[in-house]
Amino acid sequence: MEQGNQINNMGWNFDNTYKELPESFYSDMNLNPVRNPELVILNKPLAKELGLNVEGLEGKDGVEILAGNKKAEGGAYIAQAYAGHQFGHFTMLGDGRAILIGEQKIDTPINITGEDYKKFDIQLKGSGRTPYSRGGDGRAVLGPMLREYIISEAMYDLRIPTTRSLAVVKTGERVYREYVKEGAILTRVASSHLRFGTFEYAANYLGKEEVKKLADYAIDRHYPYVKNDENKYLSLLKEVIKAHAKLVSKWLCVGFIHGVMNTDNMTISGETIDYGPCAFMDTYDPETVFSSIDVHGRYAYKNQPNMASWNICRFAETLLPLINEDVDIAVDMAQKAIFEFSDLHFKYWIKQMRSKLGFFNEEPMDKAIIEDLLSMMEKYKEDYTNTFVSLTYRKNMNTGMFATAEFTNWHKNYQERLERQEESIEEAYELMKKSNPVVIPRNHRVEEALKAADNGDFKVMEKLLSILSNPYEYRKEMDEYTELAEKSDLPYRTYCGT
Repeated sequence: MEQGNQINNMGWNFDNTYKELPESFYSDMNLNPVRNPELVILNKPLAKELGLNVEGLEGKDGVEILAGNKKAEGGAYIAQAYAGHQFGHFTMLGDGRAILIGEQKIDTPINITGEDYKKFDIQLKGSGRTPYSRGGDGRAVLGPMLREYIISEAMYDLRIPTTRSLAVVKTGERVYREYVKEGAILTRVASSHLRFGTFEYAANYLGKEEVKKLADYAIDRHYPYVKNDENKYLSLLKEVIKAHAKLVSKWLCVGFIHGVMNTDNMTISGETIDYGPCAFMDTYDPETVFSSIDVHGRYAYKNQPNMASWNICRFAETLLPLINEDVDIAVDMAQKAIFEFSDLHFKYWIKQMRSKLGFFNEEPMDKAIIEDLLSMMEKYKEDYTNTFVSLTYRKNMNTGMFATAEFTNWHKNYQERLERQEESIEEAYELMKKSNPVVIPRNHRVEEALKAADNGDFKVMEKLLSILSNPYEYRKEMDEYTELAEKSDLPYRTYCGT
């Protein structure tokens, strides 16, 4: 009894509404205990915001819960079913190595994933086999789980909607991949794990009534303000379009490349999810691909807006029977909504790019100024993040692109543009400081942290997380984290970590 009270006193406050959907949307799960769990890192600020007891989570019972050895009081413990288009090909999927502990309810709406919500999914990733494992072992290894922790928390601090990381525990077990590796489990936090692929699953395997129940659930959970609209399902589509037009524009503006934008990795909420083969671009090149499995560049940096639009088309197809009983009318209404994606994305993107250059107002030539700068950055192989840092802090502007006549002419036009607006030059630079991160999770720094962690040293990762926690405020200690990796003949590659 005492042990149960300890578990309950950790602050769990579950309201498991997903289980109100038909049972075909999930499978109830038993635990898959691990041998010797050990807490690697706990996101204490996030735990406190979720109303959880930090000391309790750090204690033995807390670690047992984070390792999937014990159940949290009132938890759902389900694996969710979904499908998806992976590199354009449809397949049945589902939580093959994850368990949803439950939906943690907060009394007052808080913003911990990008929007204000009162409820957050708490999920264990790497917690063992499920009915959707497709022959896999359901386990995860330490490096990829720490990578997701680092990148997702960096994304949050960059003010980009994202799933969050609450904790990583080592399992004390070996996982067999191309090499024998150390097992680990990530505790992930999201406003929900509803994916485009969840709708594809319902549309392909269940039927119209189940799609309707799922759509109503998604509206209640993420877009309740459209539930009384004349055509709430069309409104749902439009809200998802808007959310992803905004999300992808934010990715582009910090040089982020998701790497695996399959429909099962796109959320209804518009939060970034699944940080497998993702990375941040150093040298500006729109063709940049990091993912080892993206051999044709489907999800290259420049292709991300088009791929988001393609994914939205797949999502829209699932809603057609709800939008209108006449399929031709439904298709026409959906297409008109989807056609708005490009304009919305451009609107969000150029607004952010104006801020990155200190523009408060709009002028017709802004697009040309921005594109000319990007063209020069590509031509002279300049670092994306550091170029904007140099412009913002007026430093390191005497080599490479900055030393060319081409840049001198551009900079003259740029300065004249700044002087034409009502706000002062100093106000423009203050706007730039708020819009241009000094640091990003550079690939070589992430790899350095993961390599040290593999050897039992987590201080490198902790220092990196500290540096990344406030990316828009320059500090002297950031300087070494702005340095580029040593030149290599081989391109940087990331892996899905499964």
